Amino acid sequence: MKRSLLGNTAVIALGLALALYPLGGYQEGIVILLCINCIAAMGVSLLTGFTGIFTLGHAAYMALGAYTAAILTVRYGVHWLPAIVAGGLIAVLVAWMIGMPTLRLTGDYYAIASIGLGEAIRLILENWQSFTRGARGFPGIDYYTTRGVAVAFFTVLTILTFNLINSRLGRELKASRDDRLAASLMGFNTAASRMKALLISAFYCGVSGALLGGYMNFIQPSMFDMMKSTELTAVVVFGGLGSMSGTLLGSAIVTSVMEYFRDISQYRMLIYGLLLVVIMVVRPEGLLGDREIWSFLPGAGSGRRG
Repeated sequence: MKRSLLGNTAVIALGLALALYPLGGYQEGIVILLCINCIAAMGVSLLTGFTGIFTLGHAAYMALGAYTAAILTVRYGVHWLPAIVAGGLIAVLVAWMIGMPTLRLTGDYYAIASIGLGEAIRLILENWQSFTRGARGFPGIDYYTTRGVAVAFFTVLTILTFNLINSRLGRELKASRDDRLAASLMGFNTAASRMKALLISAFYCGVSGALLGGYMNFIQPSMFDMMKSTELTAVVVFGGLGSMSGTLLGSAIVTSVMEYFRDISQYRMLIYGLLLVVIMVVRPEGLLGDREIWSFLPGAGSGRRG
């Protein structure tokens, strides 16, 4: 209880610092992108790091959230706040329809299925020109993702995430990840908990996509291809599977590195790959392994997952 309170206080303090610290236009843009990327990465971490379901298709949920919010705000004049929430809910609905047949798959089979399903969603958005404007993209989106909005969503969802992974559902997810059969024998409904993890992760990615559209003022299907899904999963591995604070730290590092090398963006994936190779060689378990960042403080104990 005490640790949870300290964690929530730390997240709120970080949110206030990100929202109120004086920044120039360029630095403010980096903070916004960082918040957006962290929200999506937390969703993938919940599914891959804490539930053990490896995914390579979550960029599709970002696309659904982005297009839902864009269409609602531009064509129907809906306020950006309910439009963002609607983007997350549409992602949840599609994830539920996809998860019903696919979550029965185990091992690498779900990862393979997620690639196909993610690309299928992207191709639908790309070819449904009368509704999504196709491959040319969807311009004219209002600039509603200000620094305050991005930081507010990041702060609220981060607090919810850390409380979730320490709740009964979080324990069910970890038990299912470590030994699904043993978790079932302990009385956990592993099928239901895995579905909940997928739906929550889809909501996070949908919200992230909606925020991205409100920041970029333009979206197109190619922004949410398999490369984007791979980046999200790689960030989770980079930070440490089973460490949500590791995911946030990894996302912050990768976002900063990518921005630093923006002038040579054609080599972005090469730099990104080299960064991952280095961390995997130096620290194969990821930056924080399976521990949260506060467990490294004196007297905090091991803080390992369990």
